[in-house]
Amino acid sequence: MKTRILLILISIIASYSTTYGQTIDTSKVIKLYELVITDYQKLGGVERMPDVNENIIYAGKKTEVIQLDKINADLSTNNTRQVFGKIPGMSVWENDGSGIQVGIATRGLSPNRSWEFNVRQNGYDICSEVFGYPESYYSPPMEALSKIEVIRGAASLQYGPQFGGLLNYQIKKGNPNKPISFETQQTVGSYGLFNTYNAIGGTYKKFSYYGFLHHRNADGWRENSEYKIYTGYFSANYQLTKKMNIAAEYTKMDYKSQQPGGLTDTQFKENHRQSFRERNWFSTPWNVASFTLKYDISPAISFNIKSFTTVAERNSVGYTKAITVVDSINPNTLEYNSRQVDRDAYKNYGAESRISFRYKLFSKDHVFAGGIRVYRGNTKRNQQGVGTTGDDFDLTLTTPEYGRKLKFETTNYAAFAENIFYLGSRLKVIPGIRMEYIENSIEGYINTTSAGSISTETRSRQFLLFGMGSEFMVTKKTNVYGNFSQAYRPVTFSELTPSATTEVIDPNLKDASGFNFDFGYRGSVKDYLNFDVGIFFLQYENRIGTISQNNNPFKTNIGTSISKGVESYIEFDPIKMLVENSKVGSLSLFASLSFIDAKYTKWNNPAIENDPTKSIKDKRVENAPTSIHRFGITYFLNNFSATFQLSQVGSVYTDAANTELPNTSGTTGKLVGYQVMDASLSYHFIERYNIKAGVNNIADEKYATRRAWWLSRPRYYAWKWKNSIYKYRRLILTTSINHI
Repeated sequence: MKTRILLILISIIASYSTTYGQTIDTSKVIKLYELVITDYQKLGGVERMPDVNENIIYAGKKTEVIQLDKINADLSTNNTRQVFGKIPGMSVWENDGSGIQVGIATRGLSPNRSWEFNVRQNGYDICSEVFGYPESYYSPPMEALSKIEVIRGAASLQYGPQFGGLLNYQIKKGNPNKPISFETQQTVGSYGLFNTYNAIGGTYKKFSYYGFLHHRNADGWRENSEYKIYTGYFSANYQLTKKMNIAAEYTKMDYKSQQPGGLTDTQFKENHRQSFRERNWFSTPWNVASFTLKYDISPAISFNIKSFTTVAERNSVGYTKAITVVDSINPNTLEYNSRQVDRDAYKNYGAESRISFRYKLFSKDHVFAGGIRVYRGNTKRNQQGVGTTGDDFDLTLTTPEYGRKLKFETTNYAAFAENIFYLGSRLKVIPGIRMEYIENSIEGYINTTSAGSISTETRSRQFLLFGMGSEFMVTKKTNVYGNFSQAYRPVTFSELTPSATTEVIDPNLKDASGFNFDFGYRGSVKDYLNFDVGIFFLQYENRIGTISQNNNPFKTNIGTSISKGVESYIEFDPIKMLVENSKVGSLSLFASLSFIDAKYTKWNNPAIENDPTKSIKDKRVENAPTSIHRFGITYFLNNFSATFQLSQVGSVYTDAANTELPNTSGTTGKLVGYQVMDASLSYHFIERYNIKAGVNNIADEKYATRRAWWLSRPRYYAWKWKNSIYKYRRLILTTSINHI
């Protein structure tokens, strides 16, 4: 991409005579010339992290950075299959048609609320409880983001859990060139969709700021699936000195979502839009705040500390029996049955301090980066409360006590370090280590009888994680990379909690452990080719599950799984390859391909280990597609662009036993693969205005990304579809004004 920079410098040396007036010495006027700088812009809005950023080392790791302003995607509903379309192997659970919760995973892991990723916003924690309950109930509106950073499993050394790696949402910053600027986006769509995003930001001397207000509501594609969501954010940044900067941020989100309930396979075939739950509601008020100090001690040494806190809730009320049980009116009282109320309260806080410095060794420059982390998480869980018989969102109890009341606490200390050794002009070697201390405690009761009481129990452990990465520069813009990093996942709160008084928890329950390995070749060729082709291997030991022992359920480490396969991404512009400055525009073609072989390789139940009808050894890992392929084409001409995307997802089993046929309640059974087509258009005009339109699911495909699953804590999400034009499809129309 050729960028013309006109350097305008007028230097007039004038001499003023206090007596005779002003004169200009024209012999000293400097003549100016146009300077042309040539650089190449990467295709399609997918880039990679630099070697070091914010005192964190990314060299030798598989990284992807999605630039939101460079992709054509439906941002108004957080359409994850479009936003993450160019990230190979990204599995998506579409829990709702609103994009309130982003559920993604890679390498055969579970996409449930992205809990296998360490999910952050601007580098700090935003999930429920990062060790005990790592579910991501809060997801920022995509319109507010400048980019999304994805680092695979190798992120475990710098960020800790989980096996999936890091997912970091970077929110936009204030306009650096104006004291005040305004941005607004308004979206309407089918099924009553209305989305409004309004932001203000700017920079005045040493102070910069950015804030937004966001609202989205819709009736929903299925019956009984209306929702309303509100999100607000504000950040302030002050440059104390040339070397020191402080920043503070606050985010508030709240929503109310009606849960339509699951469907059995028979009900799905009859009418895939129907719902048998009209009294079920869900809400998660969320508050996140952070404070950051950055200090560049010297040109070679940089330091920062980031403190953060989350104060949030998870609230649900509804009729939670299996979908095969009708929510009917009681003939004796002429009222509906009482609903169940479940409420969580989260109070988490922590801090991370990081430092990096460059030094010389054997006449070579090297980089060290390390830090420490302290964290405290508190969760109060109240479940099985007897609620009202109404149909609105009402968390009122009709009895004084909840049927289950628990308190969890987590304490975590960690220290971590990595180093880039530059060996020669092409080779980088990056060893790393992480030392971890985790302490969990639980107390309360799982029912109001004496048998249901749980005495206070505390578990603590310390361990080390190691890793090694490497890069070799093949050309100036391409490299071969490889990484091996150990990973872990602590025992979660749900795994510490008996689902019934008869269930027994293994006193020697171990944290899950294992490692990630990846190897690939990536880079770009001028401005017409961008690629990353690689292989991966993930070993997940001590997976936790429930088996039968002495006719009672026994929760223990059931075995080991291994995921291996291919992750590849390539984007190509044939017009730019042939013509440097084309008058007919440019054409971008991309393919994001992944093949995933995720199976159980070890089964830890000796009683049935030799019974092939019961063992899960050699069975496919549940919810792991065999393949995830996405293809797309984008045409650019002046201020106009159009994108078409095709997503193909392979079949999945929904339980470890690989049950083929669905059961009557729709909780198990194989889900067939599916493909979905989307289209987006965008046109920019009068410098700051643009209009966008899109159709999601052009072919009106009926598909499911997950089944209903009923545990001790019910979930309400099962068969979900994204549909979009006419009666069944969703049409999106967005208008926006940027940076007035």
